[in-house]
Amino acid sequence: MNDLTSLLFKTNAFKICEENKPFWLTSGTISPYFSNTHFLYGSQKDAQELLDFIDIQLETVPKDLIPANLFEKVLAQYENNEIYKTVVDNLKKFIESKTDLSTIDYISGGERRDWYFSIILAYLLGKPHITIYKDLSTVVSTCDFEESTPVTKLTNARVLHIADLITLASSYLRAWVPAIKNLGANITTSVAVVNRMQGGDQVLINLGIRPLSLLQINDVLFQKAKKLGIINDAQLEMLQQFAENPDKSMKEFLTTHPEFLENSLHSTDPKTAKRAKLCKDQNLYHLEQI
Repeated sequence: MNDLTSLLFKTNAFKICEENKPFWLTSGTISPYFSNTHFLYGSQKDAQELLDFIDIQLETVPKDLIPANLFEKVLAQYENNEIYKTVVDNLKKFIESKTDLSTIDYISGGERRDWYFSIILAYLLGKPHITIYKDLSTVVSTCDFEESTPVTKLTNARVLHIADLITLASSYLRAWVPAIKNLGANITTSVAVVNRMQGGDQVLINLGIRPLSLLQINDVLFQKAKKLGIINDAQLEMLQQFAENPDKSMKEFLTTHPEFLENSLHSTDPKTAKRAKLCKDQNLYHLEQI
């Protein structure tokens, strides 16, 4: 149970496609895998239940009351779910080994999936928590979440941001960094549970943020999947090619498997058909005949 990479597969937090059946993404592109890091909350079912709870909270509860309500949920999960506790404990040890906590004033997490990890880590590390909402508003809570207050100024505060997943760091650019800067504070370090290794680190470095990640989606992980018997050689090759050049590898796949796009366009699954149509209409892979 202590093997975190095995937990990625056990919970489907990292899911690899069947041979020659890449996943359709909402963007209209395809990928040999997808990441649902929040499944490390224990299971897909548990993760979805918390997400549903968060959505209800966002619709019905004042923002300053939400952090304490979420803390109650994640603390109970931490105390009762072995998978979540294993991940959180490893994340805590990782943060303690990689950062000087005396230089961190606050821990932050952004709406919504960051909260699966940032809230419980703030408690365990004894740091006040900044809850960041998509509209860039912020609420600061004591580490025990007994008190939560909307805040507009935290001059020169040093913040460690905990994210569930980092890909291109677009959420940092769009929301998390501006929200913290609006307070007069700075994110000095970012810790992601999972890093897709697709350029997000460099974006953070350019923003003056030190990037860290507990788990990386890279060839080491792919080889682990092969060793565990989760994938075969053909799937491993697709993953490796995608990691090297996502657009080129998926263009080559569609070129050599034209039936995949055609079948997807006529799929009985409306999401698949919609995403395939988007791919075709916008010719996202610059296919010669489409």
